Amino acid sequence: MTTRNAKRTTSQKSAKDQTHRKPPRLWCAVYTRKSSEEGLDQAFNSLDAQREAGEAYVKSQAPEGWCLCTTRYDDGGYSGGTLERPGVQHLLTDIQAKRIQIVVVYKVDRLTRSLRDFAKLVDLFDTHGVSFASVTQPVNTTTSTGRLMLNVLLSFAQFEREVTGERIRDKVLASKQKGLWMGGFPALGYDIQERTLVVNEAEAEVVRHIYEKYVALGSVGVLRKELEAKGYRSKRYQCRGGQIVGGGTFSRGHLYRILQNRLYRGEIEHKGQIYPGAHHAIIDERLWEKTQALLESHRQEFLTDARVASPSLLKGLLYDDVGNRMSPSHGRKGSRRYHYYISQAVLQYREHEAGSVARLPSHELEQLVNNQVIGTLTKEDGSQELAKRLVRMSDQEQCQVLRRIIQKVVVSRNKVRITLNLTGGLSLLDLTQDINNEEDAHPLQLEVPFTLVPRGGKHHILVNGSGDGVNAKPNAVLVRAVVRGYHWREQLLTGSNISLKQFAKEQAVKARYMMRLLRVSFLAPDIIEAILNGTQPVTMTLERFRRPIPLDWATQRQLFGFPPR
Repeated sequence: MTTRNAKRTTSQKSAKDQTHRKPPRLWCAVYTRKSSEEGLDQAFNSLDAQREAGEAYVKSQAPEGWCLCTTRYDDGGYSGGTLERPGVQHLLTDIQAKRIQIVVVYKVDRLTRSLRDFAKLVDLFDTHGVSFASVTQPVNTTTSTGRLMLNVLLSFAQFEREVTGERIRDKVLASKQKGLWMGGFPALGYDIQERTLVVNEAEAEVVRHIYEKYVALGSVGVLRKELEAKGYRSKRYQCRGGQIVGGGTFSRGHLYRILQNRLYRGEIEHKGQIYPGAHHAIIDERLWEKTQALLESHRQEFLTDARVASPSLLKGLLYDDVGNRMSPSHGRKGSRRYHYYISQAVLQYREHEAGSVARLPSHELEQLVNNQVIGTLTKEDGSQELAKRLVRMSDQEQCQVLRRIIQKVVVSRNKVRITLNLTGGLSLLDLTQDINNEEDAHPLQLEVPFTLVPRGGKHHILVNGSGDGVNAKPNAVLVRAVVRGYHWREQLLTGSNISLKQFAKEQAVKARYMMRLLRVSFLAPDIIEAILNGTQPVTMTLERFRRPIPLDWATQRQLFGFPPR
């Protein structure tokens, strides 16, 4: 045999070996989904039909090395508008573990109906070398044409989903305009019969008792304790799957929802609009109006802080270190009222879920945040003018601007973390031209270490590095009180014969507030100097000037915790 013939025979054998060589094994996962739970209890349902079609498709591609993965990835009763589905999450976990090379679905919209979610999935597939195939649609993600086709199909799927959503919303609106109940758990006092609310007389008596007791007691917290003591429980309801929900004690939030639920007036509410309901009322108009008036008075008192000297700076912005919101509250000892921020976990009787600090004195915490924010503004480029204006403002004006600047405050056992966005305050005062670059618009993070010092039966906040019981920076509230107190005293002494009440009206402040600041102007010179330097005791706040102070300087030093001279 010649050398040429030998080479030809060798090449023919190599080609023959390549022809009979098996392709690499590719593990295929069949994913199925159905939006509703209807029909899933049947022996052969939609998920089974989708999986059967997917398995047949995988078998047809066996010559290409496709092998069926026996694990089932099914989502029965889940919408395609989100990826928060157990079947999808299991599938993604196996993809990341390199157990799957190809994902097979009956139709593209079974996997997702959202273009945004699909983009995330494609990135994940590409990262892990996974391909995607549809049984009924010519989709191949390995080519640019296939990707284009897939995007077009998903666009139509998302459009179909949005149109369906609009139709459902229109149907709900039309039904509620006719006073019809549109599903969900029935409220306490009602049962569902043929998709209609009917009064449950035993539960209706409980609802009436709740309304009448709230009007008599005037407090949801006291009402909650009274109901718990007498053994009242919330409505028990059996879900379609047989699960029992409810039947526990009433929480404060649950009672607020009951006291404001217009179902009990025989009405249906939809997006702020009220329509006459097709069901019977449980609460008469007189009791309803009394309840709403009492709720509204408490709401206004809470929103405006009518019970305290100044608004709560951190209301809605403060959280403990495990994510519970901290809300303004107060306690009374004799004739004095003490104000705190308390974790919602404590207010809702879940003390074990509270963070490392469950209660903090409100004025001292607000003072700390106020000082740190204003001190930061004086150092930041483009915000010095904002800081100057803040110091000259009244308490309410300053609070309004600071609440636009402060995004979030988180407290733990030994520090406060403050997140700021200066854009809000600058835009409120028409200072947006002072923003020099994009970095100024980004959130700014501050961390302030502090120590809780027990004193006088309660805890005080001591800023670390500020000495024994003193503030680290001048208290802007007290500094402004000194300036305004001296200014008003000078005007009263040198001005025309005008009463304090008339002068306070001219200055657009209350006479009691003016009197408090005038008392500050009669402090000893060394106490005034300490306030201006920020070295006054941490317990010295504007609240201490609600009552008259002694004119003797030595007695003043003893009263406010200064060393004798």
